[in-house]
Amino acid sequence: MSDKLGQGEEIPLRIEVCEQIDEIAAPQWNRFVRDNHPFLKHEFLSAMERHNCVGPTFGWLPKHLVAWRGEVLVAAMPLYLKHNSYGEFVFDHAWADAYQRHGMSYYPKLVSAIPYTPATGERVMTAAGLSLDQILPQFYQRAVELTAELDASSLHLLFVTETESRLMGSLGMMERLGVQFHWHNREYGSFEDFLASLTAKRRKNIRRERRRVREAGLRFRVLSGGEVTVDEWRIFSRFYAKTFEERFSLATLNEGFFIEIGRAMGSHVVLVLAYDGERCVAASLMYRSNTVLYGRHWGCSHEYDSLHFEACYYQGIEYCIREGLQLFEPGAQGEHKIWRGFLPSFTRSRHWITHMGFREAIGDFLGREGPAIQDYRANLEQSSPYRQ
Repeated sequence: MSDKLGQGEEIPLRIEVCEQIDEIAAPQWNRFVRDNHPFLKHEFLSAMERHNCVGPTFGWLPKHLVAWRGEVLVAAMPLYLKHNSYGEFVFDHAWADAYQRHGMSYYPKLVSAIPYTPATGERVMTAAGLSLDQILPQFYQRAVELTAELDASSLHLLFVTETESRLMGSLGMMERLGVQFHWHNREYGSFEDFLASLTAKRRKNIRRERRRVREAGLRFRVLSGGEVTVDEWRIFSRFYAKTFEERFSLATLNEGFFIEIGRAMGSHVVLVLAYDGERCVAASLMYRSNTVLYGRHWGCSHEYDSLHFEACYYQGIEYCIREGLQLFEPGAQGEHKIWRGFLPSFTRSRHWITHMGFREAIGDFLGREGPAIQDYRANLEQSSPYRQ
């Protein structure tokens, strides 16, 4: 690849729509994935497609954009045509309702995101030597054209990086802020070092919760994907489905998907299993990059005091300290996470609306919502559990 790439030279690209990620070889796609981000890896996205976790049934139709320079793949964007807003975690149901009240349809829409996964990551991935500020505008233009071709109402890029958000803003896409709660590794040598950084009240609370789990006689196994047996994935799959049933929600992942990612992604998958005697009673599924741990799904067969906090938070924190990971993103929402060491952090999404009238109305809404979200985070920061 030319050394001039990324230095202002105009790069002729051929951007195509890919309706099955397996049309692209895994090594070609994965060379764009920085930090081994698990949800951007070919294996993860392919497993979703091959096990019908996305597709017509759930309203996520793959329309990935891939850019070629000659015969070389140089950039990619995960992209889906959506017929609902399920599994996005950036809630726009009010926008869809407004369209309906005016006799218009908000669906379909185009969404660049990882299905069912509220994790920040690059949405336009590029080869080394290519500048994002050159490539992203070309992907944006192609995505807008595709919006018209598919008669879609809008284009949404969810949980983008701060750099991407800035560049998308320069292209006229509207920003929407959100708040999640993240744990930062301050070079702790042990869980006790982490506890020592907290106020006495929060330290006491965490110790009490962990003590209750120990007193219940529960023990834990932390396994990488390659260590998990088929029977253990079956147990987790039942827990996962039960969690969604109890919330009157829709479980979109399945046993085949879990078995495949365990086999294909290996050390990027982390499964925490909780046992009462010899019986597995709960499990928590996490994923990891080179630097970040991502908490995703949890389920149990029996309720135990504080078990959810242990399996989903404290085991993850211990894992980060042990493995030297810098950040732990345990998932969406949950102000209760603050008391357990997770601090409020912004998430960013960018939006383009085809209809000019709705573009102005949604822009006005976001102009008012943004400062409210900033105030919300500022207020939450006053409740920091850490010693000053």
